Amino acid sequence: MTSRRPALRLWAQCKARSQLSSTRAVNVSPISRRALSSSSGAGASDQTSTSLGRYLGWAVVGLFATASLTYKMTINEPLKMDTATLAERDQRLKTEQGVSDVSPMRLRMEKFVKEQQRAIVRALEEVDGTSFRVDEWQRKEGGGGITCVLQDGKVFEKAGVGVSVVYGTLPKPAILKMRANHKNIADENNIPDSLEFFAAGLSMIVHPKNPMAPTVHLNYRYFETANPDGSPGAWWFGGGCDLTPCYLFDEDAVQFHRSLKEVCDKHNKDYYPRFKKWCDEYFYNKHRGEARGVGGIFFDDLDETVSDKENLFAFVRDALESFVPTYIPIVNRRKDMAFTEQEKEWQQIRRGRYVEFNLVHDRGTAFGLNTPGARVESILMSLPLTASWKYMHEPEPKSREARLVEVLQNPKEWV
Repeated sequence: MTSRRPALRLWAQCKARSQLSSTRAVNVSPISRRALSSSSGAGASDQTSTSLGRYLGWAVVGLFATASLTYKMTINEPLKMDTATLAERDQRLKTEQGVSDVSPMRLRMEKFVKEQQRAIVRALEEVDGTSFRVDEWQRKEGGGGITCVLQDGKVFEKAGVGVSVVYGTLPKPAILKMRANHKNIADENNIPDSLEFFAAGLSMIVHPKNPMAPTVHLNYRYFETANPDGSPGAWWFGGGCDLTPCYLFDEDAVQFHRSLKEVCDKHNKDYYPRFKKWCDEYFYNKHRGEARGVGGIFFDDLDETVSDKENLFAFVRDALESFVPTYIPIVNRRKDMAFTEQEKEWQQIRRGRYVEFNLVHDRGTAFGLNTPGARVESILMSLPLTASWKYMHEPEPKSREARLVEVLQNPKEWV
């Protein structure tokens, strides 16, 4: 009789859990019914039906579930883990719960960059009067993106605003390489053969027609790995925004840098000088001995060693949201200015230097082109529509062109 008491207590505990699960099933079933009745497509309905069935199953066949659980606990077998991929789990979360302030950062970043893409596209269309071409695409490995491109517009020769949401798997060599900057990406004594990863970001490039109007670029992104058991692993933010004029107007550079400094100072007084220097060093054509433009800010690998996730996300939000009110006034001042054929020719030469940097030095371009399943058209969206290279070209001494080159060779402190 004594030996039966632990088993009886175990039966009572499992039965109580079964009853509690049944109560929860009743509480959540209205949400599931609403999801079922929505017009979100067969895939979403199937997922919701599966979720609803899971909850109701506990209520209807509680005794069978309890018996099964008792058997597993008795023989010390582990419960089966969720074998869904990170992409599948995230899709299930979005379908069942939507995206809110308590959602995983992956889903919040995806939602934010898509909102900002729409805002930037609207602002640029208002300036140009031409609509963007919008391409939505999917990756078979997981995720996808939205690429918006405007070509041969009235103001912009080419403008691209792209969102990418990528799910994939990092092989062991990539994990080992990333551990140089992120020691918590995996246990050094037990490096896995692979890790799932997530990356989401917004990239934008604008090449105006008028050589007096500056090219501008921005990119803000979030990266996260998942541990083998599905729990969140390492994470970090990266990004920045920089200005590339062909003809330098000091007031434009000052306004651009002042706006970025205000955003940085709001979060950390050390951000602007650190990220401005980082930008000058990163966007540098080593083989030419000159910067790509007059800079801005650039940062990468911002993780818990810098600040907590929420504060860094707030900084990225403020930085990205500052773009439209900063750049649109600049381009509006310059888009209708008169220019000569020689000045247009200089613009084409400077764009050639822009192409050189993107294809030779830019890590983002290299990462994209080397990612399996990458969409090449979206990666090369940043390249200008036209560019030229002239053999041994040198600007006239003391000209506006020569002054630009001097500043590019010796970056200035604008604010």
